[in-house]
Amino acid sequence: MKIIKTIEEMKSISRDIYFDKKTMGLVPTMGYLHEGHKSLIAKAKEDNDLVVVSIFVNPTQFAPEEDLENYPRDLQRDAKICEELKVDYIFHPKEGDMYRENFSTFVVPGENMTDIMCGVTRPAHFKGVCTVLTKIFNIVSPQKAYFGEKDIQQLAIVKRMVEDMNFDIDIVGCPIVREDDGLAKSSRNTYLDSSQRKAATILRKSILRAKEMIDSGEKDAIRVQASIIEMIEEEPLAKIDYIEILDFETFERLKIIQKRTLISMAVYIGKTRLIDNMVIDLND
Repeated sequence: MKIIKTIEEMKSISRDIYFDKKTMGLVPTMGYLHEGHKSLIAKAKEDNDLVVVSIFVNPTQFAPEEDLENYPRDLQRDAKICEELKVDYIFHPKEGDMYRENFSTFVVPGENMTDIMCGVTRPAHFKGVCTVLTKIFNIVSPQKAYFGEKDIQQLAIVKRMVEDMNFDIDIVGCPIVREDDGLAKSSRNTYLDSSQRKAATILRKSILRAKEMIDSGEKDAIRVQASIIEMIEEEPLAKIDYIEILDFETFERLKIIQKRTLISMAVYIGKTRLIDNMVIDLND
């Protein structure tokens, strides 16, 4: 495994892989890898001749009051994990190379996909995500890129961006990886103390209650949403950012549960913002 720190070297490697007619899968990350990332890498290894993991804490997707400086970073730890998983390359560029002085070009996703859910409280977030991914896609030139379904809004937006901008990349969504108690794996879980960690399980529990209601025949989205809110508000350490029940294909808010319904939430546990979701398919 090799750690690539310059854009020029990564481009050169990508060209060589292309001319050798080998396939390459990309797993874009901000580092501090966990089981969720490992599952993406495993899928990429399964599908491709070579795998690149990008590790870059992207400043343009953080608001001024967010946790950019405190975001966990440990390249040595991440490199060990990647080596154990037989990753071929880590792409770890410098911030100054990715965003040179007077950088002024951004990729802005459509409002219909960003004026809801995480986009409400993080209005510049997805502009930063789409911009950095556009750059990484252009530098690495993978055939496939792998994203976790935990960040379901991001996955949907990236798929739309790739389609709209004619990127020749297949975006692969992979299932959420969870702790034994149901909490979705996340780098931000490291911020939680023991009492907060226990409280954080309320996200998954409330989604499962909603699924039970729907499985029992409840189709009123407002009632299902109210049940989720009620359950989360019973946890003293939890503060709701949003609870949304949406059409999975269009991201439009629903009044009646339909055949493919997305239940998505963001909840603060203390100062840590956690997200979770479930897609309920009435055809299953």
